[in-house]
Amino acid sequence: MEQNKLCIGYDGKRAACNLTGLGNYSRYTVQAMALHFPSDKYLLYTPEVKCPDRLRELMAMGNVELRQPQSAMGRRFGSLWRTFGIPGELGADNVAVYHGLSNELPLNIKSAGIASVVTIHDLIYRRVEADYATVDRRLYDFKYRRSAENASRIIAISECTKRDLINDYSIDPAKIDVIYQGCDPSFFNKITGEQCLELRTRLGLPERFIASVGTVQSRKNQLLAVKALRGLPDDVVLAIAGGRDKAYGAEIDRYIASNRLTDRVKWLGPVSWPDLPVLYAAATFSSYTSRYEGFGIPLVESIAAGTPLIAATGSCLEEAGGPGALYVDPDDVDAYVDAARRLLDDSWLCRKMTEQGARYIRRFNTGDFAKKTMACYKKAIIDSLDLL
Repeated sequence: MEQNKLCIGYDGKRAACNLTGLGNYSRYTVQAMALHFPSDKYLLYTPEVKCPDRLRELMAMGNVELRQPQSAMGRRFGSLWRTFGIPGELGADNVAVYHGLSNELPLNIKSAGIASVVTIHDLIYRRVEADYATVDRRLYDFKYRRSAENASRIIAISECTKRDLINDYSIDPAKIDVIYQGCDPSFFNKITGEQCLELRTRLGLPERFIASVGTVQSRKNQLLAVKALRGLPDDVVLAIAGGRDKAYGAEIDRYIASNRLTDRVKWLGPVSWPDLPVLYAAATFSSYTSRYEGFGIPLVESIAAGTPLIAATGSCLEEAGGPGALYVDPDDVDAYVDAARRLLDDSWLCRKMTEQGARYIRRFNTGDFAKKTMACYKKAIIDSLDLL
């Protein structure tokens, strides 16, 4: 049997505890690496496990293992263990490089002499301050800046995030690798008409609907699509899938009630992972008009499922969607209505966008992601040796 070549450690908290964005990225990363570099060993360090079902596929891979606090103190104070305790265990586990998958590293990682990589997804808390409490913004600014400065290498998930790191934190561009995330293979599976009909029947959706996937919060800007409904045919429904921020959800509810749109907005709540590709495929088009994102994986998911979409200008969404989307100003309701009418009325345009988008997103594939990430790990190891 071939011996393991490298032992790679990961901050596994999001993979073990988060069902959406950062959790999906964390699981995707570890699975991609374990699949494409099977002779290496992968250790997930997490103080707790909240979603064991989503970890099952990962843990079934023979080269992935879970690491949790062994001491009573570590189990009781999991956050402190994650922030300061993990580096003490990396040496004993023969970890060659440690990867912080969600913007942060242990604060003492540099003094521990361990090669490290941190993925920085975005600096949204500096761009959309209203969505974050002051104390949270200050904490993120401290932890994420410190992690970026201390890391041997940085993975930015887009050119937009790389620019923000350079401009906001004065990070050396030579230290940053832009590595695009691919989307889960399930979104590329062929979805049948029967599957779409079953989902629409089960969720109470009409033949023509707009799919909006993402947490309902002011930055995600779902209200733009709600307002646009007044300019669209009465049979078109907006289906919103995702957890709701209480205040922003209430703001949307008030607009719906005052404009008599109750029958035209369907609140789906969080949709199960297996249902998401079908939801995209069943939609006439999807909508992702966030004011600011680090990348925008829902665009890639929608295009992979064969559905064009409307997205917002202003951050990096054109980088994610390419020709598979129409782009509008996040505050321009009339532009959204015009774009939506084009997608509703022009089947040729939809087919063209789907075909061009499918070609464009080929660059976001698991194989390239894994190869570039491994190259980053090896550069981190070399860089850390140069500092000794």
